[in-house]
Amino acid sequence: MFLITPMPCVPLKPGSGTKPFPGLQVDILDESGKPVKPNEEGFLVIKTPWPAMIRTLYNDPDRYVQQYWSKFPGYYLTGDSARRDEDGYYWIIGRVDDVIKVSGYRLGTAEIESALVSHHMVAEAAAIGLPHDVKGNAIYAYIILKAGFEKSDKLAEELRQHVGHEVGPIAKPESIEFVDSLPKTRSGKIMRRVLKAKALGLDPGNISTLEE
Repeated sequence: MFLITPMPCVPLKPGSGTKPFPGLQVDILDESGKPVKPNEEGFLVIKTPWPAMIRTLYNDPDRYVQQYWSKFPGYYLTGDSARRDEDGYYWIIGRVDDVIKVSGYRLGTAEIESALVSHHMVAEAAAIGLPHDVKGNAIYAYIILKAGFEKSDKLAEELRQHVGHEVGPIAKPESIEFVDSLPKTRSGKIMRRVLKAKALGLDPGNISTLEE
């Protein structure tokens, strides 16, 4: 006879991913591979094998090792940036490759874009980081305006100030470009690497997943 026990339940915190599922041992590491303090942001990693873990990439086992196991040897890199609060709850900030480091501050593209689209004239927005001699990276934003509104330098500056008010002065885009469309996958995800390659004059690589 087997004794079946219910899964442990914890109170929810709005916006938090709560605590790891049973069978998962996770941690948050800084750039040097050391665990961060509570409420500090870092790289979300998995410390031990877990049920249903990915074991390789089809026809590309070397890339699997390089992508997921090389940055922190012995740890699986999820690719997410996160923080853990004083109660042990995990908060997922976003994808590591969607984080822009400006003057030592790590800013998620999602929070910058959310600030931009909260402006009543903005329909869609995308933010990328471009190399900057002083800041390390500068924020470059692409904006699609709602119907009936016209682009202008005055509006661009208004949007910069709006982001500064919503997120903080460090998050103000260095430049804003008004566009008619954004490169997206068929599932609707903005392909920021295509925007970055275009801004830097580089080859965008494989774009077979683009919607158009």
